[in-house]
Amino acid sequence: MKDKKWDLVALASIPVIMTLGNSMLIPILPQIERELKVSSFKVSMLITVYAVVAILLIPLAGYLSDRFGRKAVIIPSLIIAAAGGAVAGGAAWMLDGNAAYWSILGGRLLQGIGAAGAFPIVIPLVGDMFDDENEVSKSLGIIETSNTFGKVLSPILGAALAVWIWYLPFMAIPVLCVLSLVLVIFLVKTPKRKEEPKSFPEFVASIRSVLKEKGRWLYAIFAIGGICMFVLFGVLFYLSETLESEFKLKGVLKGLVLAIPLAALCLASFFAGKWIGKNKTRMKWLGFIGLAVLTVSLGVIGLFDNIYVVVGLFTLGGAGIGATLPCL
Repeated sequence: MKDKKWDLVALASIPVIMTLGNSMLIPILPQIERELKVSSFKVSMLITVYAVVAILLIPLAGYLSDRFGRKAVIIPSLIIAAAGGAVAGGAAWMLDGNAAYWSILGGRLLQGIGAAGAFPIVIPLVGDMFDDENEVSKSLGIIETSNTFGKVLSPILGAALAVWIWYLPFMAIPVLCVLSLVLVIFLVKTPKRKEEPKSFPEFVASIRSVLKEKGRWLYAIFAIGGICMFVLFGVLFYLSETLESEFKLKGVLKGLVLAIPLAALCLASFFAGKWIGKNKTRMKWLGFIGLAVLTVSLGVIGLFDNIYVVVGLFTLGGAGIGATLPCL
């Protein structure tokens, strides 16, 4: 693993940047809403379009990376993500109102396309780099740690950048993508293929086969994961707006408050992943307990208007999501 440490450094930059590219906007969504004079629904679409496009294109990116190589997909994906950030930042800088909004939304769509071929392809690339399972596991732990770091850093950095200029978080994305791009080009060596790539009909047939054989529990896991992410981003968006409108928290202070439940999520995810190992019984019951904790915390959160209690309850809910995710 030592001889590939710089490869891992370069690859670890990708999840940090892809996480920042979406979550960095959460603390400034109310500000974007005011600047562009659009509804809460419209401004929330800046998060949603990125995620939905990425999710839909991940299988295609996976196939292309099998067919043409991991770096051959990661590099253009980072370029597309950078271009999307540049479009969004340029539109926010030079346009106003609806014209700015739709241009930013288009830039976010481009970012989502780029995201589909970036972070998800890092995981199989790490698998290609090592033959020893322990080294693969340790390396994936490094990648996940960088992803975790991005989650906690994103609301703080997004709020800090917006203190100077509200659209600076958009402008930061192409800079970060170019940095990661340079690291990948010069530091990541292309490993040898471990197996021959499938043709597209074979790829589609293999997906159908997996869904037919394992669909019953896969669909349940997809649904639970989707609900967790829906709750996480939905409540963070609500908290971002509430902290500003009702509790007058702005800037970096608001970013720090929003980082608290994300930090709880990341810590719970880390310890849960270590505890469950490959024990499926533990996975099932810890996942159930995590969802139960999330349900209870959200069930009572509306009964309180004290900021400390609200943030505390959602921090508990965040820990529930964190415990559930590695089980899934």
